[in-house]
Amino acid sequence: MAGLFDKQEAQAKLQAKPLAARMRPRTLDEFVGQTHFLGEGKLLRRMLQADRLGSVIFYGPPGAGKTSLAEIIAQHTRSQFTRLNAASAGVKDVRAALDEARGRVESGGRRTVLFIDELHHFNRTQQDVLLPDVEEGIVTLVGATTQNPFFSLVSPLVSRSRVFEFKPLSTVDIRQLLDRAVTDAERGLGGHKVVIHDATLAFLADVSDGDARRALSALEVGVLSLVGTGQPFDVECAQESIQKKQIQYDATGDEHFDAASALIKSMRGSDPDAAVYWLARMLEAGEEPRFLARRIVICASEDVGNADPQALILAQAAAQATEFLGMPECRIPLTQAATYIAMAPKSNAAILAIDAALDDVRTQRVLPIPMHLRDAHYAGAKQLGRGTDYVYPHDAPEGWTPQDYLGVDRTYYEPVARGREAEFRAQLHAWRARRQAARRASDSGDETG
Repeated sequence: MAGLFDKQEAQAKLQAKPLAARMRPRTLDEFVGQTHFLGEGKLLRRMLQADRLGSVIFYGPPGAGKTSLAEIIAQHTRSQFTRLNAASAGVKDVRAALDEARGRVESGGRRTVLFIDELHHFNRTQQDVLLPDVEEGIVTLVGATTQNPFFSLVSPLVSRSRVFEFKPLSTVDIRQLLDRAVTDAERGLGGHKVVIHDATLAFLADVSDGDARRALSALEVGVLSLVGTGQPFDVECAQESIQKKQIQYDATGDEHFDAASALIKSMRGSDPDAAVYWLARMLEAGEEPRFLARRIVICASEDVGNADPQALILAQAAAQATEFLGMPECRIPLTQAATYIAMAPKSNAAILAIDAALDDVRTQRVLPIPMHLRDAHYAGAKQLGRGTDYVYPHDAPEGWTPQDYLGVDRTYYEPVARGREAEFRAQLHAWRARRQAARRASDSGDETG
């Protein structure tokens, strides 16, 4: 009777868990996704098969299988599984877990897989506490984080671990998990007499954004809400069951910088559709519009420049409109500026020019300011030779003279043969030729004299 009671109690505890927890894979063969490192012949699977797994860091989005794989690893290696959540655990909890692991090792017991979820929440001191026992092999650390470990974790911990990046699950992967859940009578929803349309499962697989937990939670809510009603679980019910889409986005993490990079590169690459999509993604995720306005202004100058000077004017106007309007209206001028920049002819001549000049200023001897360009608006300036040979360009018939403004023959600004800069290019080449000729004539005259 005791065995039967224990079994019933275990089943009751299992059913009390959410569907996503009940359907967690129990073996490597049941695990879905991450074939780039867990597929047959891939690194992590080879390490597990050879029983040579060291400490690892699982980095990736929610619902991709980080926790599930940690549990499978503990079972596969016949290790004690100890779990901590860095958001709530302190140094005392970490030390207690490490002491227990050391005690097991010293008594000849099982090894310990120490799984720390949201590892990036640990500060430097808490992470440093792990180092000695990780290095000695007292624990096999499995750290899970949604933040880039190369930025969010201390370098000694990263250097002692192997990083595996989890990708969002594919639609096919999610569909496989959903199909498994609706047919499994013991852990899943197979015991419930609810008709589930194939289109519903396809919808959930698509809209879950690679998050298995989100898809399974929506499936459970939908099915349980229809038990006994005789109604099928259709797409309309699924739309009601799934939570409002939460875009994975951290304003200080990878998603922020990656999305900003995608926006800039789309504008630079003349793809207005992509630019609008990344702009929309960042706005929907709650990105600060002022930040987006700044990036658009920078792109207008850095990547369009004088090929279309109007781009910077429009971008600056959009930035001012953003300050004046706020969300949601400022999405319109931001989109107008982003699409204009994407469609404009491109030139990076301005940034190449200033960077080359800055490099010369920093690494070479600083050029003296030619005497005829120096300030002559004070008594005694002429006596010092300041500005005496300066030629006022407006006095010349064409408003230009081949006057030397640098003292040496250097070029920084090279207009491209696109847009407005094509005109600048032709004019500048002509002016430079005349200046060089005038400089040669002047040098020749000095030598003769």
